Amino acid sequence: MIRRLAALLAVAMLAGCAQGGDQDAPPPAPSTTPPAEVSPAEARAIAKEAYIYGFPIVDNYRVQYAYFVDRQDPEYKGGWNEIHSTARVYTPEDKAIQTPNSDTPYSMLGADLRAEPLVLTVPPIEQDRYYSLQFINGYTNNIAYVGSRTTGNGGGTYLLAGPGWQGEKPEGIDEVIRSETELAGVIYRTQLLGPSDIESVKRIQAGYQVAPLSVHLNTPPPPAAPPIDFVPPLTPDQQKTSPQFFEILNFALRSAPVLPDERDLRSRFARIGIGADGDFDVDSLTPEMRSAIEGGMADAWAEFDAFKKNEVDTGKVGSAQFFGTAEDLKGNYLYRMAGAVFGIYGNTAAEALYPGLTHDSEGQPLTGANNYTVRFAPGQLPPVNAFWSLTMYELPASLLVANPMQRYLINSPMLPSLVPDPDGGYTFSVQNASPGIERESNWLPAPKGPFQMVLRLYWPKPDALNGTWKAPQVVKVG
Repeated sequence: MIRRLAALLAVAMLAGCAQGGDQDAPPPAPSTTPPAEVSPAEARAIAKEAYIYGFPIVDNYRVQYAYFVDRQDPEYKGGWNEIHSTARVYTPEDKAIQTPNSDTPYSMLGADLRAEPLVLTVPPIEQDRYYSLQFINGYTNNIAYVGSRTTGNGGGTYLLAGPGWQGEKPEGIDEVIRSETELAGVIYRTQLLGPSDIESVKRIQAGYQVAPLSVHLNTPPPPAAPPIDFVPPLTPDQQKTSPQFFEILNFALRSAPVLPDERDLRSRFARIGIGADGDFDVDSLTPEMRSAIEGGMADAWAEFDAFKKNEVDTGKVGSAQFFGTAEDLKGNYLYRMAGAVFGIYGNTAAEALYPGLTHDSEGQPLTGANNYTVRFAPGQLPPVNAFWSLTMYELPASLLVANPMQRYLINSPMLPSLVPDPDGGYTFSVQNASPGIERESNWLPAPKGPFQMVLRLYWPKPDALNGTWKAPQVVKVG
């Protein structure tokens, strides 16, 4: 199936480039060298590097396949180039994305930009409600934002174009946003101010509009791009160990023209058949070469695990380094992989920060076998322009936790219903069993086993961005 798709997407790539002529066409993919010419030791080293580079791309493909391709998947949203809104917050039944938020009902847009750009229209939204449109390319880089922080709540019209479009900004378009990949995504987040607010969110979601550029301009459409014969993705567990990972990566790279500063990198990958024109085939690998490829994948996870233990768990690096533009990440593909592992599609730091609470104050991993408290001292609630939340996730899946209260987080809109401490601070009980009826207002239910919590600070203030404000510790109680 991979080889059959090669022909289809090669045509698609040429059609996309033809929209704007050859002057600024993306550079050709590097030529491949047969895997037999590479030693197992070299193949293992290249596989490790390509895995770290490719993990976010493959995991993004898995999510987009579930959302926009596989009609039988319970996570299926609908077709490409349509906005699909969910007029509710996420629950434990939403499993496609790890560490989803449960604060802002989502609207999702899978963008196929091969034939022509899309025009996105945003309605005016009341000033006290946070919303954002996060534009994400196939590498999982955040390429642009529209929303309360960046463009305000007055509404607007925006054009999203792929790498092959070379047109000028049409009249009436506020901004042209360019994706380096032909398949991209837009995640809409619309703040829910409380349970009774859901009808208002539905009205706002109904006002989000998308149309092909030709429809917006009332002009004849260009020739349609050929249909894509999508290949089934791997499961999250299979992505960790199966060499077929690189076949899926090759497929995904067919809609991702080689970036100028990645030519040498992609040329190295091509030495073992990895790339848009790559001939990597698991079934043709010798036992020795397959072992080398699997070893490279294991080496990548070993490096990631050491990075998590030494850098992430100690607080030296965090979400502010994992998400952003390609320029923000400065070629640090391990950071990009970490972002995908910990919570794919995380926001750029200026839009949201995600301090993780993974260990207690004594350095021990969190587990529902213990009881904990999280206390915000007076004046030390998270400093934000929009809102904050503290969300519970069971491990290792990093999904929301089912519980009798159907409470998956505590957030700032809930403050009027929470009980403050005598000094004006707030203490939250974090445990599996109820802390008692008199303390349930401040209870964040935990699973019976391992878990982590994530603080979300939407539109963080400078004290959060510059490190003046510190997230509280998790304290084990008797």
